[in-house]
Amino acid sequence: MRGVLVEEFTEFANLRIRDCPVPALGPGQVRVRTQAAGVSFATSLIVSGRYQRKPPLPFVPGTEAVGIVTESGPDVQRVKVGDRVACILDWGGLAEEMVAHEVNTFVLPHSLEFYRAICFTNSYGTSCAALTWPHLLNLQAGETLLVHGGAGGVGIAAIEIGKILGGTVIATAGSAEKLAVARAHGADHVINYRDGPFRDQVLEMTGGRGADVIYDPVGGEVFAQSLRCIAPEGRIMPVGFAGGTIQQIPANLLLVKNITVCGLNMGYYVGWSPDDVRHQYGPRMQAMLAQLFTWFEEGRLNPKVSHIFALDDFQDAMAVVLGRLSQGRVAVVMDEEARRLEK
Repeated sequence: MRGVLVEEFTEFANLRIRDCPVPALGPGQVRVRTQAAGVSFATSLIVSGRYQRKPPLPFVPGTEAVGIVTESGPDVQRVKVGDRVACILDWGGLAEEMVAHEVNTFVLPHSLEFYRAICFTNSYGTSCAALTWPHLLNLQAGETLLVHGGAGGVGIAAIEIGKILGGTVIATAGSAEKLAVARAHGADHVINYRDGPFRDQVLEMTGGRGADVIYDPVGGEVFAQSLRCIAPEGRIMPVGFAGGTIQQIPANLLLVKNITVCGLNMGYYVGWSPDDVRHQYGPRMQAMLAQLFTWFEEGRLNPKVSHIFALDDFQDAMAVVLGRLSQGRVAVVMDEEARRLEK
């Protein structure tokens, strides 16, 4: 099969399409004919060996992909041949065929196109867990949610879910075009952080109280400034460090305002940890994705994919991601989905 093969840890730009080994099918796993896969900044880190988790060499990168089940291994009960599914993978998404654990496989609604389905396992899953799980941000109706990176994949997802939960959403982004995207997906207020410190604008929008909940995939100075416009007893979550700087969190500010800082590594719940607890948390993940798919079918979620590339053009897809040129997600499409989109 054709795919992107990593034979040594290297920069993403050094990768090429190769003839890759067909992955073996084990107990509790399904074989899937890939229709679309997502690429992200994390993908480039995994390929270069700079991510906290290193797959065994050689491997095909790609941890989120969708497709059609063609074969099931022993002990598979919930998923059947012919199902349209989204998969959270250990690796293997950027190839014509993949193997996924059934517990990390989610049956898609028929109305959800493959290329847009790549948004759900990562972007929408992360944002939904962050905003709804009781031990995390746990956004309540009537609270104010501040979302940074409001035109990115997790940002758009957080805006839409925040509105479903009854929050007032303030979104930040770095251009008028991206602010328009955030507003189109439901943000009540938008702020261009390039126009100066957003702290004063957030305080003004909230009558001086500040945001109750802050969702931050940017990090660095954005996180530091967020602590200056958070409400008493507010909750804040670093989701990533797209700005390139990992912030040091001043404990004195947490103490003064009774602030809760919570972290979320979704990989922990899907097997990306040494103790591999994916089966323990499988029912929770299945329930969450089912809720997201229901919201989609109700017209309450509108996943955005701004750029679509063929497998042969996977390098162009990553260039868009690394150049911060995307809005929402970037998809690599294959097989029937690629042919459908060409029409």
